[in-house]
Amino acid sequence: MLGLNRKDTAILLVVAALAIFAPIILNLFPARSELAFFNAGYPDLMQRFVIFGIFAIGFNILFGLTGYLSFGHAAFLGVGSYAAVWMFKLLNYNVVPAILLSIVVAGLFSVVIGWISLRRSGIYFSILTLAFAEMSYRLAYSVLTPLTNGETGLQVYTDDPQVLMQAGGHIVPHLFGLEMRAREVIDVGPWQFVFPVGYYLCAILMLVSFYISIRIFRSPFGLMLRAIKSNQTRMTYTGLNPKPYTLAAFVISGMYAGLAGGLLASMDPLAGAERMQWTASGEVVIMTILGGAGTLIGPILGAGTIKYLENVFSKMNEGLLHKWFAFLPDWVESPVIWVVSKFTGEGWHLMLGGLFMLVIIALPGGLVEGGQRIMRLFGRKPKAETRTSTEPAE
Repeated sequence: MLGLNRKDTAILLVVAALAIFAPIILNLFPARSELAFFNAGYPDLMQRFVIFGIFAIGFNILFGLTGYLSFGHAAFLGVGSYAAVWMFKLLNYNVVPAILLSIVVAGLFSVVIGWISLRRSGIYFSILTLAFAEMSYRLAYSVLTPLTNGETGLQVYTDDPQVLMQAGGHIVPHLFGLEMRAREVIDVGPWQFVFPVGYYLCAILMLVSFYISIRIFRSPFGLMLRAIKSNQTRMTYTGLNPKPYTLAAFVISGMYAGLAGGLLASMDPLAGAERMQWTASGEVVIMTILGGAGTLIGPILGAGTIKYLENVFSKMNEGLLHKWFAFLPDWVESPVIWVVSKFTGEGWHLMLGGLFMLVIIALPGGLVEGGQRIMRLFGRKPKAETRTSTEPAE
């Protein structure tokens, strides 16, 4: 199907099913129950799942497939967001021109940064990309304020040109009249399911991005990228020049990041310099490694896991913890809550970091490796399942 083998088609169909039925899958618990705290089926969070999934898929092409670790990919995410908001300011709120421009601008920006950074490899390449990202952040924050609006962030105002805006037209992002914030709410007994337009646009683009990544992985171009990751020196000795391939991978990865940035702006027409900070670049690295670098579905799993845990841990407060641990004696409850509170709320990074360390220590291949172990444990022929160097397992 679509030029894919049976295994890749099955993976694509699984991801498609998860994306389509996410509003139901992520709302397992009744809306008014205490367990509803763990639901994640509301529009803003679901959109972030798939948008950062796109970001991680693109990063995986550079890092997981080619072996080049970039600490500056947030620069392309931020550039894509700024480009999208500028399209809203100059034309109108239709998201199609905004998304297209975000991809093009991020691609052009990545050509410049990649051409310079790829003159070095290893840790020197990583430091160069980090330096470019920090330079981009500082430029957006203070120097290029006429273009970025500095620390306030770029947004759309009523006196902006919007030359294609019609009288009485939509004043929120839309897809040819279909507003991104529009949603259909369906109540089924105590459950409430929300089906937002903006989420499904992001989900469709995520599926297209995932399909393209599969074709790249299975193409001769993808084999060249694997060869570069395996032994670039030996490849050079054979007479092949790896530079065009690494630059192409860098640009493709940057365009994925630009698409993610454009979608973030399409869901909320505001672009700020904070999207270009080094912490945002580090986040996509963690997503990819947590899910399984070099695998197809791993980056999506990693992005969803990180964003879900971030949402859960950051919402926990002492009042909720007191409610959960009320069954303990008072002399035990107080110290337990004191300890747990350090890892939740504002300290959720500590909990997320600890879980990330446990996963990496126990499962170096990420969540995909964990799934493979479970399949081998319950499979009929565990010894027959091996991983080849030319076709990474999912």
